[in-house]
Parts: sequence; C-alpha cells; structure tokens
Amino acid sequence: MEDTLTLAEAMEELVSAEDFLDYFEVPYEASVVHVNRLHILQRFHDYLARQVPNMPPEEDKQRGIYRLWLTRAYQDFVVSNSLTEKVFAVFQHVSKPDGGMESFVSIDKVFVQ
Repeated sequence: MEDTLTLAEAMEELVSAEDFLDYFEVPYEASVVHVNRLHILQRFHDYLARQVPNMPPEEDKQRGIYRLWLTRAYQDFVVSNSLTEKVFAVFQHVSKPDGGMESFVSIDKVFVQ
C-alpha cells in the first residue's frame, strides 16, 4: 500500500484485520488475530463510531485516533475472548420473561452500521 494515500483512500483499500494492523503499525500476534479477526474489526468500528462527532479535521490526528482505537480493539482480545466480549449481537443473550435466555437478533439489527 502506498504511503501517498489519504486516510480515507487507505481505509477503502484495507481488507483484513492484518491489513489494518499493519497499516496503523500496531504490533500483533498472528494467533490472536487468526481467532478474533472479525471481532477485532467490529470492535474497532464500534470504538470509531463513538468518536466520529469528536474527530479532529487534521488527518494526522485522525490517524493517531484510529491507531489508538485499533490497538485497544486488538488488546481487548489479547486479554479476553469473543464469548466474554460479546461484540456481535448473536452473543448478547437476553433474559426471557418466562425464564431462560434468548439470543434472537432481528433483521433490522443485523444490518445496522
């Protein structure tokens, strides 16, 4: 990937968790990423979504924020696991009124960005 790409262009080109981690120069263990790649990327997306209203206009500052939150997303799965972190709605169990647990995810929540 060329260093001359803008942050927005680079984000369009990055495909895998490893691409993101390499681009933002976040050190990682391949074994952690191999098992948690989708969870790491979803957590990264979730962290960034909360930052959008406060994102500075300067691209170099944005890159720093992206790197910080990608590092945090990766570290979440170094010290924990996907079942504990419950990144995806399918892992978020809800108590049913008549007892027991439910993991139903409605279609409208599946495609929320």
